[in-house]
Amino acid sequence: MHTTASRPKLVVSADGQAVVSHAGSRLPADLADATGLTAAFNDVLGRLRPRGTGHAPGRIAVDMAVMLADGGEAIRDLGILRDQPTVFGPVASTTTAWRLLADIDSTMLAALRAARAQAREVAWLQAAETGGGIPAARAAGRDLPGLVPDIDATLITCHSEKEAAAPTYKGGFGYHPLLCFLANTGEAMSGLLRPGNAGANTAADHITVLDRALAQIPDAHRHGTPILIRADSAGGAKAFLAHLQTLRENGLDLRFSVGCPVTEPVRRAIRALPDNLWHPALDQNGTPRDGAQVAELTGMVDLAGYPAGTRLIVRRERPHPGAQLSLFDQDEGLRHQVFLTDTPFAGGGSAQFLEVRHRGHATVEDHIRTGQSTGFGRFPSRHFALNAAWFELSLTAIDLLAWTRLLLLDGELATAEPKKLRYRLLHAAARITRGGRRLRLRIATTWPWRHELASAFTRLQALPRPVT
Repeated sequence: MHTTASRPKLVVSADGQAVVSHAGSRLPADLADATGLTAAFNDVLGRLRPRGTGHAPGRIAVDMAVMLADGGEAIRDLGILRDQPTVFGPVASTTTAWRLLADIDSTMLAALRAARAQAREVAWLQAAETGGGIPAARAAGRDLPGLVPDIDATLITCHSEKEAAAPTYKGGFGYHPLLCFLANTGEAMSGLLRPGNAGANTAADHITVLDRALAQIPDAHRHGTPILIRADSAGGAKAFLAHLQTLRENGLDLRFSVGCPVTEPVRRAIRALPDNLWHPALDQNGTPRDGAQVAELTGMVDLAGYPAGTRLIVRRERPHPGAQLSLFDQDEGLRHQVFLTDTPFAGGGSAQFLEVRHRGHATVEDHIRTGQSTGFGRFPSRHFALNAAWFELSLTAIDLLAWTRLLLLDGELATAEPKKLRYRLLHAAARITRGGRRLRLRIATTWPWRHELASAFTRLQALPRPVT
């Protein structure tokens, strides 16, 4: 009989010296400086600092974003940084951070968004100078040209009475923010914090989120670069698509791929389709998708009021166990999903390819899920304006993690979700030593990802800095 070896016996004391945790969180903190984000935030929030006193407000905002990137859930979690001044320097108290958030009004929020766009331009220039630039989104085993912003909404439950929190369409209570993520990098391009009873398909809100997202794209990429806007059926409002058409007429190379409800005219068209017009659907690697077919309904359904060139495409598939089916799907024995796009057939816009390209919109749900663990899954205040400021810093934290992956990491970690980054890099422990007039951060030789973390710090030091 073999016995399991016991763990070594420990004598625990609380007198350790020069030992730090969360050492890897210096990466997003220093990256905020390297991209000019800290300086830009200081310019925006500078007037909130009493003359010659206290912490720089922009630095406080960046520290809160770093805390959220690190996995913090409440303002008091700034203590994780504050209690390690050797690594993170002086960090504001919880009360000071509360006061800053409370002082940020709608005008300052707009300025903070402009500051984020300024830092994003620097980060993208750094990516171009140090690597391959912004990676392409992919579908059917091939790169998609240009940029692919994905728009989607989510429900955030509030467990106490908060200003503007309201009952949701799913029977809960809280907020219903609308967000836009860039499929290429996972950056949080824009967001709009809304009451829980806000409409899912409100065209005005989609237009606001889209315009804010486009404003985040650097000029060199916004003009002359193909941009594909993806959304679910909530983004299929005619007013929203008309706005996209207006933007295209004003010089932006915009196309759309948005969901469409299965209305009675659509159901009649699906039933009228002969079998020979259905073609095998594709998986994301470009191989045929078992049990799924795609067909084009353009010309079979009246699309009056939609932009010229709009196409209607449907996919049918054997439902997976537990799928929620409409009565129509139950009658047909197949699940149907329909979407609209204005990508022409010429140039590779076949129904099969466009369908798998649209299905890639589902990745936005992963970005929202990880975003909820990076700040906007919980809101700290009863006041809506303060929560809106928190929401903006949450989007900033998501950007810092995205830029960390883009600029400082490679291999598996370059596509890792925040939870993995925190476990492997951000939460790593280290020892502080001094020698030769230098402060050294020594990562344990037994930590499996010590080389990746050290390499990330080396790349950070080598990034070209913006001209000030």
